[in-house]
Amino acid sequence: MCGRFTLFTSMEEIMERFDIQGSFDEDYQFSYNIAPSHSVLSVINDGTRNRLGYLRWGLIPFWAKDEKVGYKMINARAETIAEKASFKNAYKKKRCLIIADSFYEWKKTPERKIPMRIKLKDDAPFGMAGLFETWKSPDGTSIHSCSVITTAPNELMTGIHDRMPVILKRGDEKAWLDLSIHDTGYLQQYLKPFDSEQMEAFEVSTDVNSTKNNSPSLIQQMC
Repeated sequence: MCGRFTLFTSMEEIMERFDIQGSFDEDYQFSYNIAPSHSVLSVINDGTRNRLGYLRWGLIPFWAKDEKVGYKMINARAETIAEKASFKNAYKKKRCLIIADSFYEWKKTPERKIPMRIKLKDDAPFGMAGLFETWKSPDGTSIHSCSVITTAPNELMTGIHDRMPVILKRGDEKAWLDLSIHDTGYLQQYLKPFDSEQMEAFEVSTDVNSTKNNSPSLIQQMC
């Protein structure tokens, strides 16, 4: 699964990297411990241009009766999203990129769970394949929410966890965001493990275990 990640890349670099035109007027703050239910910076395409905005992490299907279902929908498995009632509509019509510059996973050992930080070797931000939905509460309030799509682990992740987020190749992002494409069989080609040769992983402090902690010290490699 993917349950925590970071984003502390400058807004200028994000806008250039993801081809965002114009300005971004919402509040943006670095975060070293993004968790489910938090607002996550995401990219959608409106048919003309890429747009940047926030989505709540934990997808609430448009037909849900209670927003709390979102707590169980932080991840969507690439192998089953075309059939799952919670995700199949979004897979065809509402795809997004969820921006990160690293993510955390916990490596199980006989003694303990070791928090690991996983990132690209060049420290660049990346887009995780995501799905989004808009849910309206009984009082008419709209909640825009999302899920991170996960896939089988690559060679690097195999020794850490049995799942990893789908990190899209930069050249594949345009097609993923093109909502005129509804062929889910075609889209499956993008939901593959990222090249492990471009990634690295290392142990970090157990302080990351608590979502109350959110500081640059969380991303530092343990000696």
